[in-house]
Amino acid sequence: MNLTRVCNALGDPIRMKIAHCLASSGEKNCSAFEVDHISKSTLSHHIKLLREAGIIQPRIEGKHHFYSLRKDDLNARFPGLVAMILDTTV
Repeated sequence: MNLTRVCNALGDPIRMKIAHCLASSGEKNCSAFEVDHISKSTLSHHIKLLREAGIIQPRIEGKHHFYSLRKDDLNARFPGLVAMILDTTV
């Protein structure tokens, strides 16, 4: 996890919406993300970039994938970054 990848991943409006959604709700299934009308493949691409940047983590339950924001890990590596970028209480 490095700052450049985290900032690049959060620099996209759709990925920022996904991060905000997870910051406020905890854990969600892909189909529950409140993002603009985008295809499943585009949503998968954005989730992949967030996961690879270390911002979200998956939990697989059967055929379902649930994602959560890695708040603790991000705050340990970059103190205050989550609250500053996502404007949430961490």
